[in-house]
Amino acid sequence: MAVYYQSENTFSLSQEEEIRRGNWVRSVIEESGFDCGEVTYIFCSDEDLLEINQRYLKHDTYTDIITFDYGQGRLISGDIFISTDRVIENAEKFKVHFEHELARVMIHGVLHLLGMDDHTDEDKQNMRTEEDRHIKILID
Repeated sequence: MAVYYQSENTFSLSQEEEIRRGNWVRSVIEESGFDCGEVTYIFCSDEDLLEINQRYLKHDTYTDIITFDYGQGRLISGDIFISTDRVIENAEKFKVHFEHELARVMIHGVLHLLGMDDHTDEDKQNMRTEEDRHIKILID
């Protein structure tokens, strides 16, 4: 189906970049043996995402991403909220380009929709390995 983008702040991707990243997201989903339903990226501020974190997850912490999974069976669908404030901060902290960090967070949400977790150290390492593999396809 489709990958959509919505901005709750001033951030936006160019139309060309929306198409390129949408194709990338669909290919990751299909490569994993699933079908792409509707995946929506919502770009927002730190404060917006904190409010969502508090309201829906009962966590009183800032985060870069929250994923809501609406998939059924083999059909992957969900809303992926991304704090562009946090992505900017993390890019500076980890000394990577904003586009690279944004790709990491975007694919992180997709990996959650595909069933990956990041609760244990082993889960986190597996998630990071998959993020790196997929980022390489988009960025290189």
